[in-house]
Amino acid sequence: MHTNSSTQTVNSICDTALDPDWVIICFAIGPDKRESMTNFHMRTKRPLREPVREEPGPKPKNYITPAGLQRLKDEHRFLLTRERPAVVEVVAWAAGNGDRSENADYLYGKRRLRQIDSRIRFLTQRIDAAVVVDPAASRPRAAASRVFFGATVTYRGEAGPEQVVSIVGVDEVDLDRGYISWRSPLANALMKASAGDHVELRAPAKTERLEIIDVEYAPVPMDPFREPPGAQAKPRVEGS
Repeated sequence: MHTNSSTQTVNSICDTALDPDWVIICFAIGPDKRESMTNFHMRTKRPLREPVREEPGPKPKNYITPAGLQRLKDEHRFLLTRERPAVVEVVAWAAGNGDRSENADYLYGKRRLRQIDSRIRFLTQRIDAAVVVDPAASRPRAAASRVFFGATVTYRGEAGPEQVVSIVGVDEVDLDRGYISWRSPLANALMKASAGDHVELRAPAKTERLEIIDVEYAPVPMDPFREPPGAQAKPRVEGS
């Protein structure tokens, strides 16, 4: 009688079973039924894995200032129309120079292309999800006195000097300039507060009480996109 490897696996388990549950199961069934257990055993050890699917529902919004969105668009345009074609040209040249497996120019170029394509996909998603909010735009008096996206807030902690932060998009964070993400714990604590209010900043180590001193809506300067040093694309001449 031919016994396949899967049946042998189950037979081996039954012959050497130390677990009481397996001993009972193996005693209750005969050798002729052990083959039917094979699928159960294999499914238990190696469950089927379905492709990962994205969660249904609307995509999260990417609140951003006009200047921040322009910076993303400028980087996207640079990578797509200048940097990527320049790297493709290098890869094509390197591909004709012998064994690709030992061709440093070719291997580096292919890795750089993957990095560029990944960044382009990321920028495309961020731009498509962008909801532009101009901090300097006029707004109703009730909203202008409360903290929302784009606000510049002066606050004071329980012990320490006054601090000034501007609430900006995730892609615009610059802690050296006091630009914090609207999704940060500090921004969440400040949201909807007005001058004179007290709010609580909850952190893992402690909870701090903050006093809102002032809420202002004014332009939030953003550095423009600059071509990175070492880029493969030739630097653009000013005015061209």
